[in-house]
Amino acid sequence: MYNPFSLEEKTILITGASSGIGRATAVECSKLGANLVITGRNPQKLNDTFELLVGKNHLMIPIDFDNENGIEKLLSQVSNLDGIVHSAGLTKNVPFQFATKENFDEVLKINFYVPAEITRRALKGKKIKKNSSIIFISSISGVFCSAVASSIYSASKGAVNGLIKGIALDLATKGIRVNSINPGMIETNIFDEGIITVGQLEEDKKKYPLKRFGKPEEVAYAVIYLLSDASRWVTGSNLLIDGGYTLL
Repeated sequence: MYNPFSLEEKTILITGASSGIGRATAVECSKLGANLVITGRNPQKLNDTFELLVGKNHLMIPIDFDNENGIEKLLSQVSNLDGIVHSAGLTKNVPFQFATKENFDEVLKINFYVPAEITRRALKGKKIKKNSSIIFISSISGVFCSAVASSIYSASKGAVNGLIKGIALDLATKGIRVNSINPGMIETNIFDEGIITVGQLEEDKKKYPLKRFGKPEEVAYAVIYLLSDASRWVTGSNLLIDGGYTLL
């Protein structure tokens, strides 16, 4: 059956695959035939994702990117990539006047420097094939809007969105496409931490015209579009998926 969104025979690296958007992306990509390399810092949670994958040609590499050798360890085990999905991320809510350089360094390292460096080293090492696709999971925060105490996170995501446009131009001659996805609030395990109450969540949902938060799978479907040949004329784009939040 004809399917322009098929990922058959494509080898895709997904970071942050232990949970949330990264896990959903890995599972949905496997259903469309991708051969996956998944990574995350928690071996048990990463294995939980691995067991959900459809098919057999997959590789699991637990990596803690706080370790200086993490990127080198990862890239030593991958080659001939048709796509990379940078889903690993970190949030830290601190009012700007109380933020420290260490706070900024911590968030920028995981949200910006690590995906940028993985991409740079993979390109230098010829790990990424021509006509491949690189996707950064960004956010509406720092690009279209922000929130109280979110200056650090917003700065990291704003930097990502600027980065992809420059990389897209640099790699266009190789046919390598580079895009970001900008989700609004997505129902992930952040809700399980007890920082946000049920009442606060219900009030926040009212700010969305569709009156709900997004699901990880709904971001995964957008990732699949950008990984597939259906988007071969799409590069340097920031794909907004926010249930209409930024319309208001």
